[in-house]
Amino acid sequence: MPEFAGLETIDFPSTQALAVKLLHAGFEAEKEGRPKPDSLPPDERFAAAKADPSAFAWRLRLESGGDEECFRDYLERFVSEIDTTVITALIIGDCWNPGLANDWPDEVRDLLIERSAEFPALSALFFGEVIVMETSKISWVAQTDVSPLLATFPRLTEFAVRGADHMTFPGIRTCRLAWNVPRHEGLRRLTLQSHRLDPVVVRSVLASELPALEHLELFLGSADNDGARPADLAPLLPGTVFPALKYLGLRNGQDTDELVTALADAPITRRLAALDLSLGTLTDKGARVLLDTPIFRNLDRLDLHHHYMSEEMSERVRAQFTDAGVEVNTNHRQELDDWDDWRDPEDSGVEDGWEPDSHSPAIID
Repeated sequence: MPEFAGLETIDFPSTQALAVKLLHAGFEAEKEGRPKPDSLPPDERFAAAKADPSAFAWRLRLESGGDEECFRDYLERFVSEIDTTVITALIIGDCWNPGLANDWPDEVRDLLIERSAEFPALSALFFGEVIVMETSKISWVAQTDVSPLLATFPRLTEFAVRGADHMTFPGIRTCRLAWNVPRHEGLRRLTLQSHRLDPVVVRSVLASELPALEHLELFLGSADNDGARPADLAPLLPGTVFPALKYLGLRNGQDTDELVTALADAPITRRLAALDLSLGTLTDKGARVLLDTPIFRNLDRLDLHHHYMSEEMSERVRAQFTDAGVEVNTNHRQELDDWDDWRDPEDSGVEDGWEPDSHSPAIID
């Protein structure tokens, strides 16, 4: 993620990250016939960030191998080496998944809360910005109750979280994403990214009083039919919650056609400037509702990328919304699974009547 909260990101290197860089520098020197360096050359970009910490969004991330430090020591170095009192944007990356030396997500959360006085200007926080390449799957990113972070940092205007709805480590503990924020006065942007967003979490978010919220982005459900559904969004549809909302992202939905149908008659849709239904399962059925409902043409932006519309329907949607002055994205059309591409159920050992799930959201695990 090159930017967050409108700022360029910069990593605060862990001890192991520095060791890896030095090791690579040694390899390069060896290949070029030079002596191996004893230390790293000055990093001009990091020096510039250190001189003006408020100009960057700072990322904290630990490495998965070697003698990596624990998060407590890492955070202590960060607040002692960088003037964190002027930092407005902070990203907590892979600080609990990599290795045994690192903490659990609730421990990382609590350590950040413990040092909250060092971040008086913090207005944007991404908790769990674990790059999928690092873990292969979002479902492998353990999470926790993030509510205490909102209570600790009342000046937050943007909050994002990424991770699994729950992870169980047998005989040790269960990590579960949770949200219980009765009210937050300043929050304007809220993003929850998951392969499967627990319906309880969705209902809890919609029960929060967030009078300043303008941007709500929810990654809803996976293809195994246990993620949040349109019924869980019922409190949102009348438009009485989140009075300032202008952007609504109901992304990665396992039933995007149903979402479109629910939004077609919903008062909330009338005051949206942007609707994001990307990464989902929109088919021609849902597309016809979009085309037949005039209220959708009042949007400024409509994002439908990753969908299952036919080529003909995709072009109709693109053309009609563009003509109406709507910025529309219909990229990444998915092909329906062909039964011929699947094994015969009799040969695969599955029950009679089984069919492949042809429509899957982009992120299913």
